Amino acid sequence: MMFIPYLLTSLLALAIALGSTSIDAIPEHRQRQIRVISLLIGVIGFLATLSQCLVVMSTGKVAVVEILGKVQEKPLKPGVHLTNPMAKITTFSTRLKDIKETVSATSKEGLNLSMDVSLQYKLDPQQVANVYENIGTDETEIIISRFRSLIREISARYEAREIYGEKRQEIAQTLQDSLISQLQPLGFTVDQALLRNVTLPDSIQAAIQEKLAAQQESERQEFINEKERQEIEFEIEKAQKEAERQRIEAQGIADAQKLLAQGLTPQIIQLKSIEATQKLAESENSKVIIIGGGKDNLPLILQQSE
Repeated sequence: MMFIPYLLTSLLALAIALGSTSIDAIPEHRQRQIRVISLLIGVIGFLATLSQCLVVMSTGKVAVVEILGKVQEKPLKPGVHLTNPMAKITTFSTRLKDIKETVSATSKEGLNLSMDVSLQYKLDPQQVANVYENIGTDETEIIISRFRSLIREISARYEAREIYGEKRQEIAQTLQDSLISQLQPLGFTVDQALLRNVTLPDSIQAAIQEKLAAQQESERQEFINEKERQEIEFEIEKAQKEAERQRIEAQGIADAQKLLAQGLTPQIIQLKSIEATQKLAESENSKVIIIGGGKDNLPLILQQSE
């Protein structure tokens, strides 16, 4: 604490510069030199004394003020602050911190495994006084010990295959929720807990990989079978629609023929035959025309003249 030495030096130098009688015996030109030098020292000492009362906090930091063993509840935030020169200032970082750990744990069935995990957290500026009083300036050891304990506790709830595969995200979320409940009362905010990697014994890892591969193959085969079934159903539906179309078309032709047959009496047929014969007789290309014939009538043969 340099406040008192700076203050005493400043007062003494200013006293000499502003009229001390202790230098009256010195020649006048020397007195002026001494007074100028003393005044300069006094100003510098005053500025140094004033600097002991000012605290500048940069971005991303807060400070705890302790005066004679008593910690003030209100922290110093980024900016310039005027403080008691007798106070002890302890600075803390509020930036995000990242702890990476490799933890040996045990699964639900008793298998040993290794887990690479990360914890991203930061100090709550409003609780920095409590952190300083209860933990101190280095919280890493306490946080890591709780971090490891929670990982082992959570891994013991799950089987190895779940930790390695299907419930990995669920385990990371459970770990994060547990860390929030444990670290928030201590004055820390948990941003994220990450389960980066899980390492199992080689034999167990190979067995899990085989099981996952078999499961994926089964799902792939089911997908193929479902696709083939859909294609067969489509072809059947297409054939049924085509058969229905042909049936409707055949029914329409049959109905038309039936209507036509009902309207063709012998008289109408004979009339149509006469009309056709007449058109044929009038054609320039016809040479011989045979009319009649059959069972009861003799045929009539007409020869066109040239």
